[in-house]
Amino acid sequence: MSTQTAAGVSPPLFLQFDDNRLLPMLYGEHDRHLALIEERLGVSLTSRGNQIAVSGSPGAGTQARQVLNQLYQRLKKGLAVDLAEVEATIRLIDTDQTAEPNLFGSEGLAIRTQRRHITPRSPAQMQYLRQLQERELVFGVGPAGTGKTYLAVAVAVALLAKGEVDRIVLSRPAVEAGERLGFLPGDLREKVDPYLRPLYDALHDMMPAEQVLRRLSNGEIEIAPLAFMRGRTLTRCFCILDEAQNTTPVQMKMFLTRLGEKSRMAVTGDLSQVDLPVGQRSGLTDAVDTLSGVEGVGLIRFTDADIVRHPLVTRIVRAYEARDAATRSEP
Repeated sequence: MSTQTAAGVSPPLFLQFDDNRLLPMLYGEHDRHLALIEERLGVSLTSRGNQIAVSGSPGAGTQARQVLNQLYQRLKKGLAVDLAEVEATIRLIDTDQTAEPNLFGSEGLAIRTQRRHITPRSPAQMQYLRQLQERELVFGVGPAGTGKTYLAVAVAVALLAKGEVDRIVLSRPAVEAGERLGFLPGDLREKVDPYLRPLYDALHDMMPAEQVLRRLSNGEIEIAPLAFMRGRTLTRCFCILDEAQNTTPVQMKMFLTRLGEKSRMAVTGDLSQVDLPVGQRSGLTDAVDTLSGVEGVGLIRFTDADIVRHPLVTRIVRAYEARDAATRSEP
C-alpha cells in the first residue's frame, strides 16, 4: 500500500491486530480492501506485519480506523468480509450512526438464518431492521437494490425459525395491477410463479432448498398473488407485500386489513416504477399518506445512497432520476 503521508495531515494512527491468520481476509486479495478504504476515505494505509499505519486528516483517519476495527471484529466472529462488506462498513461509519458500538455485531441488528448471517449495509437498512423487529406494520419505500424485500424476508424467516410466527405469507400483485392471469398459458402455478420468483430467490438465500420445499408444501410458507388474500384473516403470521406500488388503494386496504392477532406486515415498493394506468393513484402512495403517524406503523424511505447491489446500479438509478427531473423542469 501507499507509504507516502500527505503534507499537513495529522501524525499516523497505528492499529495492531492480534490474530495474523485473519489479516489476509481483512486486507483482501492484493490488498484490495485496503485500497478501497483509501479511495473512499481519502487516507493512506501502510501495512507492515500485523500493524497498519493510517495517515490522513483527523476525521478521515478516525473513520478508517473504525472501518478496519469493525471488519476485524466481523472476521473474529467467523463472518466473511468481501468488497461489498467493506463498502457497507464505510457507508455506515460515514454517518452519524457511529454511536453503535459494533455496527455489524450488534445482536439486535444481526439476522441469523440457516444459510446466512445478515447485517445492515446502510443507515436506512439499520433503521428498517429495527422497525421490522419492533412494529406490527412497516412500509419500506425506495428504489431497487436497497434490500427492502430481502431484509423483510430475512426477518420473517428468523421469526419462523424461533417459533414467534407460525407462517410466512409472501404476496405480490401479479401481472401489473389488474392480475390478468387468465391470458397467460399454463396452470395457476405456472401463471403466477414468474411474478413471484424474487420471493423464491430470497427464501432460497435464507434456507436450504429442501426446507423451502417442505415448508411450502405444508403451508408454513405461502407465496400467492394479491388477489388470493381477499377474505382471509392472517394470525401468527409474517406477511410481506412486495411491489406494492402496483396495488390500487382498494387492494392495499384489503391487504392491510388481513392483519390478525400476533401478526406482522412488511409492505415494500418503488414509487418510481408504478405500472398502474395513467391517472390511477397507487395504493402504496395512498397508504403512506393515510397511515402516516398512526401508532404501530413504521415507514422507512430508502434513497439511491442505500443501493447495495453493484455500484453501477446506483449510477444507473441516479442517471434516470436526473433525466426525469430535467424532463419535469421543462416548460
